[in-house]
Amino acid sequence: MASIRRRRRARKDVWIVDYRDGAGVRHIETHATKEAAEDAFARLIPESRQAIVPAVDREITVDEYAKRWLRQIESELKPRTLRSYQQQLKRHVLPAFGHFKIRALHRGHIKAVLVDKRAGGLGKNSVRLIRTTLSVMLSDAVEDGVILANPALQLRGLRRRRADTMTPADRQRAIRPMSQEELSALLAAAKQDARHYPLFLLLARTGLRPGEAFALQWGDLDFRARELRVERSWSLRRIETPKTGRTRRVDMSEQLVGTLQRLEIDRMVEKVKRGWKEMPPWIFCTDDGTPLDESRVRKAFSQALRRARLPSFRVYDLRHTYASLLLAQNAPLTYVSAQLGHTDATTTLRWYARWIPRTDKRAVDALDEPRPIPKRRLEAAGGGVACDQFATNLPPESQIGHPETSEVPDKIGGPSRTRTLDPLIKSQLLYQLS
Repeated sequence: MASIRRRRRARKDVWIVDYRDGAGVRHIETHATKEAAEDAFARLIPESRQAIVPAVDREITVDEYAKRWLRQIESELKPRTLRSYQQQLKRHVLPAFGHFKIRALHRGHIKAVLVDKRAGGLGKNSVRLIRTTLSVMLSDAVEDGVILANPALQLRGLRRRRADTMTPADRQRAIRPMSQEELSALLAAAKQDARHYPLFLLLARTGLRPGEAFALQWGDLDFRARELRVERSWSLRRIETPKTGRTRRVDMSEQLVGTLQRLEIDRMVEKVKRGWKEMPPWIFCTDDGTPLDESRVRKAFSQALRRARLPSFRVYDLRHTYASLLLAQNAPLTYVSAQLGHTDATTTLRWYARWIPRTDKRAVDALDEPRPIPKRRLEAAGGGVACDQFATNLPPESQIGHPETSEVPDKIGGPSRTRTLDPLIKSQLLYQLS
C-alpha cells in the first residue's frame, strides 16, 4: 500500500510518499514538489510489490538465533571478545530469554531481568556486559529482518538510571593505581624472579597493555633511540593486532633500556645452555621459548605483591600506575595519551583526570607583563644614567656593578679609537649631539 499526500507548511508545502517495502517495513519520504513525489512513487511501487523473503525465520527463538549468530561472528571478532559473548549468553542471557521468540521479546522483560541481576549481587559492569551482549545480538536480528527495532537499546527510565549504568564515579573506582612507594616496593620484591622482573618493569615504565608486552619481539626495540614499537598483541595463545588496530612507538626510560640490554645478553647465554638452534624472537618467553602464559604471569605478580606486603592489585594496574604517575608529574596529557595508545586525549582525560594537578601558580605567573627594572639597577648597569625602560635579561642585582665580578672589556664594537666604552652612555651622547 502506497500513497502521496500534501503536507502544508508555513513557508512552502512538501509532498509525502508513504509506502511499505517488500518486507512489510513502512517508509516515509519527503519531496519538495509534487512531480518529484510522483517520480519516486512510480519507482517505489514495483519494489514494494516484490516480496522479500527474510534470511531468518521470524518465529525463531532467542536460543536458536544465538547459536546462528555466534557461528556468523566467530571469524570477525577477536577471541577474547567472542569468549566474553559466549560466557554472557550461556550464564545469563539464554537462561532468562532463551525460550522467548525474538519478536516477542519486550524491553520490559529485559529491564526486569537486569534489575534482578543487580539485586542479586552482580556489579554494574557485569550487568552492563549482559545488556551489551544481548543488544549486539538483537541489532543483527534487526538487520536480518527478524525484528523492526532493538528492544535492548536505550533502556533508560525518565527519572532513574538503568541497572547497568556506569557513572563516572564508578569508572574511577575501577582504576586502582599504585603509589610511587608501592610501585618501588613491588619492583624491589620482583627482582627475586629473574624471569618476570623485566616484564613488570616494562609494564610500569611504558604503560603497555599486558597482551602488547607479551607479544614484543627483539626487533621491536631501538636501544639507541630509547623507543619500542607496538604492532601486535598476544591473546588466548594467538597473535592479534593492538586494541586500536594501530602501530605506535613508546619511549623507554634509561633504567628499562639497561634492564632489557642485560636481558638480551642473558637470553644469549640461555640459548647456549638449553641448546636452542635460534634465540626465541619473544622478549619475554617461557623455558620452551614460547610467549609467557597469562595465568603464570598473574601468579608471579601475586607472589611479588605478597613479598612486598602490598594489597591486592592486578597486572593491568601497572598501566594505570604509569598513567597516573606521569600526569601527577605534570606530563602533557597528549604525550601520556600517545604513550598509552589511546585514540585521542579525551579518553585519557576521562579515565585519569583526577591525577592531573589542579593548582600551579607558575602558570598564571607566566601571564604577567615584565616588571620594570628599578632605576638604581639601571644606574649601576649604565654608569649613572637613569632610564625607565624595561629589561628582562639583565644579570641579578647582586652582580651588577660589583667590583669583584664585573670585568671591563678590552674593546666594544663601534667606531675605532672611541674612549666611551659603555654602549649605554655612548648612545645617550650621540642622541644629544644629533
